[in-house]
Amino acid sequence: MNSVSMFKAILSFTFISVISLKPVVSIARHRQLVGEKRLTSFANDHLVTNLPGQSQVDFRHYSGYVTVNEKNGRALFYWFYEATTHPEAKPLVLWLNGGPGCSSVGYGATQEIGPFIVDTEGHGIKYNPYSWNREANMLFLESPVGVGFSYSNTTSDYDILGDDFTANDAYAFLHSWYLMFPSYRSRTFYIAGESYAGKYVPELAELIYDNNRDPSLRIDLKGILLGNPETSDAEDWSGLVDYAWSHAIISDETHKIIRESCNFESNNTWENKDCSESVDELMRQYHEIDIYSLYTSVCMGDSASSYNKSTRVMFKRSSSMMPRIMGGYDPCLDEYAKAFYNRPDVQKALHVSDGHRLRNWSICNSAIFSNWTQSKFSVLPIYKKLIAGGLRIWVYSGDTDGRVPVLATRYSISMLGLPITKRWSPWYHQKQVSGWFQEYEGLTFATFRGAGHAVPVFKPSESLALFSAFLLGEPLGHSRTYPMRMTC
Repeated sequence: MNSVSMFKAILSFTFISVISLKPVVSIARHRQLVGEKRLTSFANDHLVTNLPGQSQVDFRHYSGYVTVNEKNGRALFYWFYEATTHPEAKPLVLWLNGGPGCSSVGYGATQEIGPFIVDTEGHGIKYNPYSWNREANMLFLESPVGVGFSYSNTTSDYDILGDDFTANDAYAFLHSWYLMFPSYRSRTFYIAGESYAGKYVPELAELIYDNNRDPSLRIDLKGILLGNPETSDAEDWSGLVDYAWSHAIISDETHKIIRESCNFESNNTWENKDCSESVDELMRQYHEIDIYSLYTSVCMGDSASSYNKSTRVMFKRSSSMMPRIMGGYDPCLDEYAKAFYNRPDVQKALHVSDGHRLRNWSICNSAIFSNWTQSKFSVLPIYKKLIAGGLRIWVYSGDTDGRVPVLATRYSISMLGLPITKRWSPWYHQKQVSGWFQEYEGLTFATFRGAGHAVPVFKPSESLALFSAFLLGEPLGHSRTYPMRMTC
């Protein structure tokens, strides 16, 4: 079965669950009973009307489950915010966080770029004046199953999670979601994300690009936007090591041993004892600080034990996958998000539960990371395919992130061998240098000065300006008098 036929089969068995407590209705059967024009009634049931702590806003937002595999009972949770103004004229952007195993709702939606940011101690939310839904309709997806509220009724699904599995489910989700929100099917579409979504995003984009050969499956994908993205394992590891050395995290001796003994292009990297022990030493040093933001404080919580937990290193010796260290800036926000999403009134408002039979929500699922079965060594070949297909690719990097540092991204981009069309230059926002950028044929790379792994947390106004420029296909601010371009 070719890929197009496979997805037609998937979509013919795709079901949408209105909320977790209502019966699941077959799209095919529903079309027969009530007709296509009434499919949007599902969306009305997902309208969020009483989110605790929400201020008065002039846009609608929706959340709930979309079942991507009816046989296994796999359902993905989403939260969708219409644009603050003229949503009918603005593009749709899907945002993904990585891990793998971390929540796009917990990070992207309520710590970074959504309109509601979780407040201190998880008691409520506050309005984010720099939300990206000022510029686009924003769709946040908890993916794959096992992340956040997303789940499967078939336990064996959790044993086969990997890059391809995640891309296939996200693709099935999009087509089912469009049935609920049909006005967006022909809308200009972009995919954005950060960290391990540096693999999710290109992989999903490639799936869309390949299947767009069938007009019935067409999604109007125009480009991808990636923040501090994992891209190519060998270059990411080299960048992590060199960045740690250049920022005085490790000694000259440790750096020298790693450089001489570690072959990050090999499948047997960790069999070399000198390499393995030296990388362990690097991880021990990062255990003392926040790898995601070198110059900010770690979250101490109520005791030293909470600090130890928040900085726990997750590192797989069985693969070349990059390590993950629990935490990030503000690492305390992770705990605030957990408190907020486990509130009965919040789960009821988001159509997750009835407020009594609660779902246990966590911002990251460590078991997913530990049991990840398949990770592409590099997505650079996908970059080349998408560039050749005319898609827009922008990559940005906070320059105080040690986890997927700016050096790693520069090393990866250099492997593409793209001709440079605009050489390294500063870019400005509100008359200040926000970072530096370079334009290539088919790709733009930008840095954010003084930002960690989750750039919008550190530079909300600047990141919104970059997002706006990306959507418009315009260059970043190139002079101190360049105004922020905002669409109405």
